[in-house]
Amino acid sequence: MSTPSAGRIRARFKLNYPGFELDVDLDLAGRGITALFGPSGSGKTSCLRAIAGLERSTQGAMAYVAVNDEVWQDDTKGVFVPVHQRALGYVFQDANLFTHLSVAQNLAYGMTRIPPAQRRVSLDQAVALLGIAHLMDRQPGTLSGGERQRVAIARALATSPRILLMDEPLAALDTQRKAEILPYLEQLHSELDIPVLYVSHALDEVARLADHLVLLDAGHVTASGPTGELMTRLDLSLAHGDAAGAIIHATVSGHEPVYHLTLANFAGGRLCVPQQMMAVGQALRIRVQARDVSLTLEPQTGTSILNILPVRVVALSDDSPGQVMVRLDAGGTPLLARITRKSVNALGLVAGRALYAQVKGVAILGP
Repeated sequence: MSTPSAGRIRARFKLNYPGFELDVDLDLAGRGITALFGPSGSGKTSCLRAIAGLERSTQGAMAYVAVNDEVWQDDTKGVFVPVHQRALGYVFQDANLFTHLSVAQNLAYGMTRIPPAQRRVSLDQAVALLGIAHLMDRQPGTLSGGERQRVAIARALATSPRILLMDEPLAALDTQRKAEILPYLEQLHSELDIPVLYVSHALDEVARLADHLVLLDAGHVTASGPTGELMTRLDLSLAHGDAAGAIIHATVSGHEPVYHLTLANFAGGRLCVPQQMMAVGQALRIRVQARDVSLTLEPQTGTSILNILPVRVVALSDDSPGQVMVRLDAGGTPLLARITRKSVNALGLVAGRALYAQVKGVAILGP
């Protein structure tokens, strides 16, 4: 295996368990959030543990792990950096805080691993990013689940990691606590240049957070690439069913306060979305569910639908006995529309057909 160039994460290993084999070869971006996604038992956590050095490859397998310009494992050269010497932060489902220490003491413990000269994330920065300054004197037992997880993430950041590994960090939280912590994860993504490997089986988390996506099934990689591309590929299960949707990367262009709406521009046009507390010029990640997109051959007037975009049919695929998933191109951005087979026939939809996509403003999901 060739040595990776800087700016990439490379991981190749093979692990055998009773009744299960993990065999992956990953070449990932060295920045942003990469989600490892798949059903339970697909190998997501095993993959993360192998990158951390918590799992060793089976005898005879030539494993290789490198994060940007640091080689942590190269079996061809007998290199294996122990877990405690790898510059990584690991966040588990359970916050795993030291219950006998205060929040401040938990964070201080994380910093002891890193000599002062090597610290790239200050304690104050980690505390501010996770919004936990008011919790510093509290004991873990007095915190909510969301607060504990925010402290755990801050503790991982306090080690100044070259990579942050997150193993389903929201899985143990209820809907309200998830909603509380997701904005902090988005803030980490926008303000820190630390690559994140994020394990999840929740598509809504992946759609909201991930730049890149690795699909795992039965211990093997079935697809890898930009999240928006994979979510709209009709040959993948992600693009089918009631949860199917697309991601639009837009820029805030204005607000209509009287209507509590925000205007956002992207290559395919302009969208009216529920009001976002964001400045003009800020990047906005928008999710559009396939079930919320209707199609028309002509732009409509006298309608309550605010978002009408010119699109072109890219491909069609059966979604259920009576429904079809249509992949659309909106100025280079892929969209999905889930419509009935009768509608497909009535509109005469074929690849290349130009028409219009209609999306209710209230149906659009912001960050």
